[in-house]
Amino acid sequence: MAVFTPLPAAPAAAPLYREVQWRITRALAAGEWKPGEAIPSETQLAQQFGVSIGTVRRAIDELVAGRILVRQQGRGTFVATHTEDRTLFYFFHVGGKDGRREFPVSELQGFRKERSDEHDERDFGLVRGTRVVRVQNLLKLDGQPVVLDAITVPTEQFPKLDEAAFRGREGTIYGLYQARYGVNVVRIGERLSAVLPPAAVAAVLGMRAGQPALFLRRIAYSYNDSPVEYRRSWINTAAHEYLSDLWKTAAR
Repeated sequence: MAVFTPLPAAPAAAPLYREVQWRITRALAAGEWKPGEAIPSETQLAQQFGVSIGTVRRAIDELVAGRILVRQQGRGTFVATHTEDRTLFYFFHVGGKDGRREFPVSELQGFRKERSDEHDERDFGLVRGTRVVRVQNLLKLDGQPVVLDAITVPTEQFPKLDEAAFRGREGTIYGLYQARYGVNVVRIGERLSAVLPPAAVAAVLGMRAGQPALFLRRIAYSYNDSPVEYRRSWINTAAHEYLSDLWKTAAR
């Protein structure tokens, strides 16, 4: 169990519950509580932080809204884990034009290690020359290729990540990061545009010449807004579209 010192007086610009929220997040980032584990009760945290239960509860409410923690009625509050349901509704936003959602089937298309280049620096702010793993991953819906992901992760954060581990993973990619490296993706930032995909991409997605694709650039963040994965995706929107329900998915 993590042991904390009482909180100092909060500055006027930072409410006390924000200080508590920051300390809980820092403990999560340090691995004090693992994914799937229960955190201490609100009463215990209030005693350890030297604050009221109401202050702790408000801090936890924000972390639950941000999907960093999960409340289970009658059991307590737990560190979120990456299940298929969590990925489908929080991180995978492609579905049929009739609104139907399904979990994609993943096919590894390529795996290599190299150094980041000027495109990584331009698109993501990743320092040029950083050692990275690059993964090309195809996602199929209803048996049809729909999304081609070009994934880049720094080897410093994912040492010894190899093709066998990636190909043989159980569950999702974010689940692999969490289970093997203790890296928990808690939010993503995305930028979207319409493009004509490169010919090689169009061929993999079964797209005709001149057919536009939705192009997505995504950065996945762990605790304290630390970037852990960079992703470029091309989406065939002939029968699918990007779905986003901000009321449901945004931290409130």
